[in-house]
Amino acid sequence: MPLWLDLLRTPMAAPETRRLRRMRLGWQLLCLFTAVSVSLIVPLRALLGQAAPCIAAALIALTLIQSVIYWVAKQRADSAILDLREPVQ
Repeated sequence: MPLWLDLLRTPMAAPETRRLRRMRLGWQLLCLFTAVSVSLIVPLRALLGQAAPCIAAALIALTLIQSVIYWVAKQRADSAILDLREPVQ
C-alpha cells in the first residue's frame, strides 16, 4: 500500500476538549510572552532592572512545565480515542 494511502487510513488525533483547548491556548500565550520577554530583554532590564531576567527565566520555566503537562494530557486523550476504535484490517 502506498504511504499516502496508509496515512489517509490512519486515525487522526482526538477531538479537542475544552480543557485541552484551554491548555493549548495557555501554552501558546506562554510561548508568545516568553518570546517577547526574551527579545525585549534590554528595554525590560532598563525598565525593571534585575527583575527582567528573573521574569524571563520564570516564563521559560512555566512554558517548559506547561509544555510537558499539555503533551501528556494530549497523548492520553489521543490514546484513549485510538483505544476505542477498532483496528483497520
